[in-house]
Amino acid sequence: MSQQQTSGNEQAKISQTYNQEGFIVPIDVISKQEAKTLRTDLEAAELELSGNPEKLALLKAYPDRLLPSFYYLTRNEKLIFAASAVLGPDLMVWSAGLFIKEKKSSKIVSWHQDLTYWGLDDVAETTCWVALSRAHEDSGCMKFVPGSHKTKIVPHVDTYSEDNMLSRGQEISVDVDENTAVVAALDAGQASMHHGLLFHSSGPNSSGDRRIGSAIRYIKPSMKQETGVRSLVSLVSGEDHFGNFKIAGAPKGRLSEEDFQLCRQDNEIKNRILY
Repeated sequence: MSQQQTSGNEQAKISQTYNQEGFIVPIDVISKQEAKTLRTDLEAAELELSGNPEKLALLKAYPDRLLPSFYYLTRNEKLIFAASAVLGPDLMVWSAGLFIKEKKSSKIVSWHQDLTYWGLDDVAETTCWVALSRAHEDSGCMKFVPGSHKTKIVPHVDTYSEDNMLSRGQEISVDVDENTAVVAALDAGQASMHHGLLFHSSGPNSSGDRRIGSAIRYIKPSMKQETGVRSLVSLVSGEDHFGNFKIAGAPKGRLSEEDFQLCRQDNEIKNRILY
């Protein structure tokens, strides 16, 4: 069997499982040492920006726009391979924000569906959540309800809870059978991939280390914001035949002021959508 046939078979298996369950876990993406290097780069940047809350918030929302190392992570061939299996060869990154739970933190993510508040016109999106530190149940890893992506968007309520990491504390307002949930434990360097309609959540971090992950949101270029605004994306695979988004190039440098300004402009657009 040729390498092309083998790759095709592997992608078919990913697609089949994803269509049935709504997620794939785990995916081996990078080595633990590579994950540690990314974490070191991020934490050095956090330290450099510690006196500037505005820039620190932008770093957490746009690591791929401000740190070249994260820009290249979004283009990792194993992530592209997995995302292409469910979305096709043309891929954009809509965002790659960081979800960080500090050690011994009570922060949680309530049961929700990702696409509830993003203002996108279709469901042609998948999230690859890449762990840069150990993400197991004690550190607040994600949990998925298999097959729940086959529903449409269900009613949510905005709790604005202080311990909720979501923008509006959005939470599914119908009963979720947690007994059916699957724990998506990841080691550093591994990723999960889940559908934008899948019910998922995560608990507090009771461990002695930070839980750090980048949620890379891949979309088809055919998607667009319902308001017609052209939010900032990166084209990471294939071609864009639609022009529905503003395509960014590689970062100008590490924590470049020009890149910060680009992020500020997009953050204003995203805040209008999310809030």
